[in-house]
Amino acid sequence: MFEGVLSSLIFIPLAGAVAVLLLPKNNFNLIRWTSAIFSFVPMIISFFLTYDYYFAYSASANMAYVEGPLTWIPTLNIQYYLGVDGISVPMLFLTGLLSFISIIASFNITIRLKEYFAFFLLLEASMIGVFCALDLFLFYVFWEIMLVPMYFLIGVWGGPRKEYAAIKFFLYTLFGSIFMLVAILILYFTSDPHTLNILELIQNAPTGVTHTMQMVCFVFFFIAFAIKVPVWPFHTWLPDAHVEAPTAVSVILAGVLLKMGTYGMLRVSWPMFPEAIRYFSIPIAILGLIAIIYGALVSMAQKDLKKLVAYSSVSHMGYCMLALGAYSSVTAMTGCMFQMVSHGLITGALFLMVGVLYDRAHTREIAAFGGLGVKVPVYTGLMVLFSMAALGLPSMSGFVSEFMIFIGSFGQPGFKIITALAVLGVVLTAGYMLRMVQRIFLGEFDSGKWGGLTEMNVREILMVAPLAILTIVIGVYPSPLSNMMKATLENVINLMAR
Repeated sequence: MFEGVLSSLIFIPLAGAVAVLLLPKNNFNLIRWTSAIFSFVPMIISFFLTYDYYFAYSASANMAYVEGPLTWIPTLNIQYYLGVDGISVPMLFLTGLLSFISIIASFNITIRLKEYFAFFLLLEASMIGVFCALDLFLFYVFWEIMLVPMYFLIGVWGGPRKEYAAIKFFLYTLFGSIFMLVAILILYFTSDPHTLNILELIQNAPTGVTHTMQMVCFVFFFIAFAIKVPVWPFHTWLPDAHVEAPTAVSVILAGVLLKMGTYGMLRVSWPMFPEAIRYFSIPIAILGLIAIIYGALVSMAQKDLKKLVAYSSVSHMGYCMLALGAYSSVTAMTGCMFQMVSHGLITGALFLMVGVLYDRAHTREIAAFGGLGVKVPVYTGLMVLFSMAALGLPSMSGFVSEFMIFIGSFGQPGFKIITALAVLGVVLTAGYMLRMVQRIFLGEFDSGKWGGLTEMNVREILMVAPLAILTIVIGVYPSPLSNMMKATLENVINLMAR
């Protein structure tokens, strides 16, 4: 890959945001296609980067495509430092793909178009920045920048309770960010010489930070990352944000933003504070178990289709927390990464499918439908496929990730009962997903009410087709993704074993 590839991934969408703001506000098509091009280029770069990393770097645990460290704020020893490994490359692939698909899904937006697409491109740049940053200050800057566009995307273009949902999202995340900032300050002042270089802090963690400071910093970082995941009981912002957000924003929220929490744990907290993770492993797994069962039960009670998918995210991200609790198992940690990718593909697709139906029916009430399989067979087929993937049907990516998490977690001391109970989540997920499919697509079709319902158009099919293909390909042949992550995850586990 060319030099400066990571900076280009960050600054191309950023340049796109500025370019969109300079366009005439009444030329809707120009705004839409300019935004699409500035999102398409990073997606293609992320694809080539993933391909190149797999063949050139995946056997090593070292950072690839490193830029820096370049002195940014010399008085504080803060650096512009970027790099990726087997944890961040799949996240860049997912971010590039879902961002472009979400831009295409936003072509039906007609209100304040310039601002919408400018905010969306700024959001993409900040998300990519989080996955590339190797300096804690830079990481924190990208983490905070992401709040602003997301706040406006929900608060301006959202549903009836958009202001409430946007403020709730902003306050929850900002609350966690304050804890993260305090932890960063502690690490800065306890390091000698003072540094915020993530790789240096990880190497010096066992000797540079006292046991008490490890515990304090771990808890503070955990609160910040847990809110983003979201881990129970920090999850209450998520359903409101999802339900009120426009379809494309829900896709990014579920597909990428939630993964920033688990990514932060894998990149910062787990390798940097080995004593703390050993101490808190069982409580973290229990929080994961609660999320799995609670999220599935609440999903089962939902009458709104979008809320059902939103609460299913709480349940599915609970599997990641269970795997992160079983930190010493390569299988469990690989399962966690698989779940991050798989959940992004499947839940992103489900939100797109919900949006397609809502655009036509103007309701998301599950009880309002019935027998739609007769009227819209293509839509039905795709929705059933993603529902089956969400419930963990073999030969799809959801099954691979959950199976690896269960296998890896069950073998850990003290995890047998927790893992056995977590398997109930699979049964509950099958329950609410199959019930949803049965109520919407099977039974008697009301031709008087839904006779005018139209099938998915080409643009809508092309949006979800890559997600369907990847869901099946990863489910049938998971080894390329597994091989890409293996060396990096083994290195993280070795760091935690110190």
